[in-house]
Amino acid sequence: MKKSRWAAVAALFLVWPGLALAAGFDGGQLSPIWGIPFAGLLLSVALMPLLVPVFWHHHFGKVSAAWTLAFFIPFALIFGPSVAGVSLAHALVAEYIPFIILLTALFSVAGGIFIRGNLHGSPGLNTGLLLIGAVLASFMGTTGASMLMIRPLIRANDNRNHSAHIVVFFIFIVSNAGGSLTPLGDPPLFLGFLKGVDFFWTVQHIFSEALFLIGSLLVIFYVLDTWYYRKEGVMPVDPTPDTPGLGFDGAFNFALLAAIAGLVLLSGFWKSPVVFDVYGTPVGLPGLVRDVGLIGIALLSLRLTADKVHQDNQFSWGPMAEVAKLFAGIFLTIIPVIAMLKAGTSGPFGAVVSAVTRPDGQPDPAMYFWATGILSSFLDNAPTYLVFFNTAGGDPQVLMTTLAPTLAAISAGAVFMGANTYIGNAPNLMVKAIAEDRGVMMPSFFGYMAWSGAVLVPLFILMTFIWFK
Repeated sequence: MKKSRWAAVAALFLVWPGLALAAGFDGGQLSPIWGIPFAGLLLSVALMPLLVPVFWHHHFGKVSAAWTLAFFIPFALIFGPSVAGVSLAHALVAEYIPFIILLTALFSVAGGIFIRGNLHGSPGLNTGLLLIGAVLASFMGTTGASMLMIRPLIRANDNRNHSAHIVVFFIFIVSNAGGSLTPLGDPPLFLGFLKGVDFFWTVQHIFSEALFLIGSLLVIFYVLDTWYYRKEGVMPVDPTPDTPGLGFDGAFNFALLAAIAGLVLLSGFWKSPVVFDVYGTPVGLPGLVRDVGLIGIALLSLRLTADKVHQDNQFSWGPMAEVAKLFAGIFLTIIPVIAMLKAGTSGPFGAVVSAVTRPDGQPDPAMYFWATGILSSFLDNAPTYLVFFNTAGGDPQVLMTTLAPTLAAISAGAVFMGANTYIGNAPNLMVKAIAEDRGVMMPSFFGYMAWSGAVLVPLFILMTFIWFK
């Protein structure tokens, strides 16, 4: 009976146009139907936390697994276990595992640093804290910097009558734009690094854009926060009185952050002929040393950090577990999507490729910036970056040189426009949840979009005419 059911499933896929191939795995001959599991998973991530939050909270891992199996079982049946195994190994070994190891290391180390004390949340201090968070984000990741800085920022302003705008700009600057300069800063850029983009390429090619965006947001914030501060003032009694200064518990973790940066840099510069074959996927010695070292750093941080520091930070593995489970599904269901995009204008997604391509056949940086950005606003920015990286050809050497404006547009769109909605980047929702837990009345989903539409979108339009025309 089981064999007959499997045969029926296989037969169903075989009659659909373009699904069964005589041999190999050619994305140009696939049907767009293969993209349904990937789209379904991303839509689940975007909508289910809003529509069915309780179900999502308890079963997001099962949802991810269901969409993954919806792709992988038919894929293995039609193309064979060998092709499926090679694709699985490449997605996990070359991309997912290094990606999750880096995030886990940054999450663990950042969770071991607690900023104690409380300062007076004046417009000048708030602007300074946002600037510090933006700088930290490119070295400890947007997630790490957000988790480190949001609590002291909220404490400093817990005597303010209106503080939601402070958290909104924190999401704009620290949780998104600040992570735009290095592969450590934001998951999309680390995926590009794993694909072969040089560590310092991003800071060399979108530094001006990042400086303009962060600088503009800080100026707008300072003016707006000054207006609120003068209009509404502060509460008669400060819930957490000011202290002479700030201090750090678990400060040794800053050294571990430097070690993480060193390992990632080492893996980019170190060239070794030693390569291990993992079911058709080459694994170089530099990458292996990096990943083992990052695991060691995470374990060392967890071992040495006092329990009180984790308690004060309200450290838990919940957010990391959610990211790990969801991205496992994303990295697997995206396999056929990437293959179809690589087929170019003659492939199933030829319309997408044509939309970001000029009549002369050259990529249009402005279209790449907005296409990557709009999708990053409503889907996760890491897989969106990967999709358009491959739409532009997927060759890192060509993208870093001949097509440098295109790669800059993809990088900027993925990182900057992840701030347009709460669901564009994982730290956005984490910061919102922490703020609401501390009593801050945050805007609704569409209320937040009103903020981003009024503040961010005009800046993005201006950036398009300056850098991506």
